[in-house]
Amino acid sequence: MRRIICLAFAAVTIVQLSACNTVQGVGRDIESVGRAGKDVMH
Repeated sequence: MRRIICLAFAAVTIVQLSACNTVQGVGRDIESVGRAGKDVMH
């Protein structure tokens, strides 16, 4: 039983960490689009 709980916790942790990387990547993409739009305007 304890092993199942540890494996479930590890799986949830891995999923959360991969989600954070995805959100950071999206944030960088949005910043890049913003910079490109700003460069076009100037």
